[in-house]
Amino acid sequence: MVSATATDVAGAGRDVASTARKTLRLGVVSYLNAAPLVYGLERDPRYRLSLDVPSVVADQLHRGELDLGMIPAIEYAGGDYALVPGLAIGSRGPVRSVNLYYKGSLPNIRRVALDVSSRTSVALLKVLLRERLGRDPEYVTLAPSVPAMLEVADAALVIGDQALYFARAAEMERLDLGAEWQRSTGLPFVFAFWAGPLGPVTPADVARLQRALREGLAGAHEIAVGYVPNGGGAASADPERVRVNELYLTSTIVYSFGEAEASGLREFYRRAHAIGLIPRVPELQFHAHS
Repeated sequence: MVSATATDVAGAGRDVASTARKTLRLGVVSYLNAAPLVYGLERDPRYRLSLDVPSVVADQLHRGELDLGMIPAIEYAGGDYALVPGLAIGSRGPVRSVNLYYKGSLPNIRRVALDVSSRTSVALLKVLLRERLGRDPEYVTLAPSVPAMLEVADAALVIGDQALYFARAAEMERLDLGAEWQRSTGLPFVFAFWAGPLGPVTPADVARLQRALREGLAGAHEIAVGYVPNGGGAASADPERVRVNELYLTSTIVYSFGEAEASGLREFYRRAHAIGLIPRVPELQFHAHS
């Protein structure tokens, strides 16, 4: 029987570590707008996906449980991360899935219920309401249910599928935060993007993620047909729901990240820092790409 030497053990350890590094841990937002960004990646053995709401994905990244997370933009200011170039979840006007529903008139809002799933949208709302109202209303954080939120507050901020599929949206007053940001600044707004520490993400990973988005947008109809809102039940074959989904993916959400998006993101950080929501205005750095 041949015993392993220390060198053999160390070499085996390096081999195991090398194999482990080939699997990139991705934290993915579990909303319709994220689906094109991860199209096909669940079948790629180089990537391990975990899905959750934006706030949880951000916490997992901060704890080192992910190599890359699709994080709310505000979370970038709290870590030493780099962005995957060219990719984001943003809007250039109405976004439809980040809404403040309210009773009465906007100037009379005194108490706002915030979606516990959200952080960037919460910060954006605080920036916009401070400018719009000239004051800060009282804020409380609750689970995302508009009727329940409006029982205890004058207004309710909800994001993602809860906002996009809210059945009574047409009956209520609402402020679309994407539209309000553009009205205020003339700039796009970036809600989320891939970010993580430098090191684990290679140029090949960047290229693969960029390709996933191209394929996802090409497959937008397939995504629209098969998407299950709120993670339960069966996919709806309702033609109107499919139409809404596809329009949202192809005409509402902006997935590119160019100079205009970078300017909008920097302006958001500047305004958030000015009212004490983040400790600094972070510099934008990016993962290397080929």
